[in-house]
Amino acid sequence: MDINLELYKVFYYVATTLSFSEASRQLFISQSAVSQSIKTLEKKLGHTLFIRSTKKVLLTPEGELLLEHVKPALLMLDEGEALLSGDNMLKGQLRIGASDTICRYFLIEYFRRFHQSYPDVRIKVTNSTSIGCVELLEKGQVNLIVCNSPNSRLGNHMKVKVLKDFHDVFVGDPDCFAFKHLPCSLKELLEYPILMLSSKSTTSEYLYHTFAVHDLKLLPEVELNSNDLLMDLARIGLGIACVPDYMLDPEDSLKPIPLTEQLPSRQLILVQHDNLPVSQAAERFLEMF
Repeated sequence: MDINLELYKVFYYVATTLSFSEASRQLFISQSAVSQSIKTLEKKLGHTLFIRSTKKVLLTPEGELLLEHVKPALLMLDEGEALLSGDNMLKGQLRIGASDTICRYFLIEYFRRFHQSYPDVRIKVTNSTSIGCVELLEKGQVNLIVCNSPNSRLGNHMKVKVLKDFHDVFVGDPDCFAFKHLPCSLKELLEYPILMLSSKSTTSEYLYHTFAVHDLKLLPEVELNSNDLLMDLARIGLGIACVPDYMLDPEDSLKPIPLTEQLPSRQLILVQHDNLPVSQAAERFLEMF
């Protein structure tokens, strides 16, 4: 099918802004030219791509499907043009998906080193849960993700590299909670208010499974989307927080609570999609590991 690349470019700008007027502004063409391009593309593809109304523009299911393929393709073309722009400096964009915790406590040093080596590469980080990061990778919205494993959303079409083993630990302020004896069992731990990540996280899946293996029902007092906030609440005595061990600072008022049952270890993993091209910037980032 012979379709001009410019039509896909116009589609991309309308789909990402959900505005014909904003797309025309960013493309430096008239709004009527944008509308005509979309009509031409829809006619050639035989599908309606947008639902138009006087108040808003929405993608149809066919439009959403097309965007999943057009977006990574155009981004790769931009990166290729940047690499051929006249010098040998690596340019383009590195698109990474990772949680706030993984970025702050693990990836930040890698970002610093990468930026020092390749200052002309733009680093775009999209924050999401480990489960959400897999969805970003599936849609081609990022080149790579760093997430927790086990991860129920990972498929066989993904290439996985283990970066780090870690343990989840329960931490609390000793001045706020006096345990009868230590180490304590998971059953005894449930006598105290538990603070943990939301049910849509791999950490939550892992903890519910771990307690179920010991025939225990986990009923958290608080579920949030931030490990840092969980630790803040634990510091003021609201409960016992469960966080990755690599977050802990020996000088912190929060201390690990020894357990009689060893919690299974987990991993931080770097994941790329087998069916998506890897940019040169992403390849350089992968080499750091």
